[in-house]
Amino acid sequence: MINFECYKDKKVLVTGHTGFKGSWLSQWLLKLNADVYGYALEPSTSPSLHEQLGLKDKISSKIDDIRNFDALKDYIRSTEPDIIFHLAAQPLVRDSYLDPVYTWETNVNGTMNVLEAVRQLGFETNIVVITSDKCYENKEWIFGYRENDALGGYDPYSASKGAAEIVVSSWRRSFFNPKDYSRHKVKLSSARAGNVIGGGDWAKDRIIPDCIRALQDEKEIQVRNPLSTRPWQHVLESLGGYLLLGRSLLVKDGSNLENVCSAFNFGPYGASNKTVEALVNEVLTHWKGNWNYIKEDAFHEAFLLNLNIDKATQILGWSPVWNFKETIENTISWYKLVSEDPELAVEVTNKQIDRYSDTFFENLNN
Repeated sequence: MINFECYKDKKVLVTGHTGFKGSWLSQWLLKLNADVYGYALEPSTSPSLHEQLGLKDKISSKIDDIRNFDALKDYIRSTEPDIIFHLAAQPLVRDSYLDPVYTWETNVNGTMNVLEAVRQLGFETNIVVITSDKCYENKEWIFGYRENDALGGYDPYSASKGAAEIVVSSWRRSFFNPKDYSRHKVKLSSARAGNVIGGGDWAKDRIIPDCIRALQDEKEIQVRNPLSTRPWQHVLESLGGYLLLGRSLLVKDGSNLENVCSAFNFGPYGASNKTVEALVNEVLTHWKGNWNYIKEDAFHEAFLLNLNIDKATQILGWSPVWNFKETIENTISWYKLVSEDPELAVEVTNKQIDRYSDTFFENLNN
């Protein structure tokens, strides 16, 4: 039977643990009785999910910049994690236009720093590098991108994620080659997820946080790109994929590692590829309000983007759990409940993890 018991008592390092996805992942790992460590900057928003979940007092962490190689290497040396989930990044397309150099230094050099620190330290571990579905050279076609499609990127963020994947591929082939595992003892994979939404995201210029702030203030939601289509998925979908991939690394011996020591897409079924307009309208079925299209000189963003998830399904047995309506329902339910009583943040988060996990493992084991 497939489960996540392999994480119990394991030392797990999450870079970017103060961010939205990193906080959800840290909370899930705590529920799995893992020894969780974090390396990241202070939360970039207030409120932040990291603070709402009280994670500062629950896990050991170091607040520092992923670009600081010496500090990162020292922290990895002191913890010697069994597995590293590398999420630390500059995650916003619009911000990448405003500060492209910082975006590249963080997303590319930061990834390289993690891999190079492990290489120099020379200890046995497993690494899952989280990049993005935007790492592909987007041709705006209807077909889902496969893991062996060309990498690229129009905007600095997308290009930096494509470059991060090239770094991972280079270090895997040059230093952590699965064929030479008995020598270096490092298993390295990467994960590419679609547009992730869920409770506790407070970032600027993201559609769900923008919706929530407007609804809380009883204002119209301002929508910039209503016809843009994205593969929307709940944050637990991608995290379930990351944890399942990490499990495969932890439990697999040194033979036939090439399949799992590679890149994986984690996205929704095609029916969840919806326009921004459809997403906002679905949000408004759960929280009364209105939206308005605002025309502005916006930065270029992809109009259409789909992922092919056949590889994750065939090799890992992973598949999406919540459809589009369930994704929105769980997302807005989190915000409404926590808005009414902030003390409920941990309880609501844990209940959603439990609800999701029940179906997730039922699907895996059938």
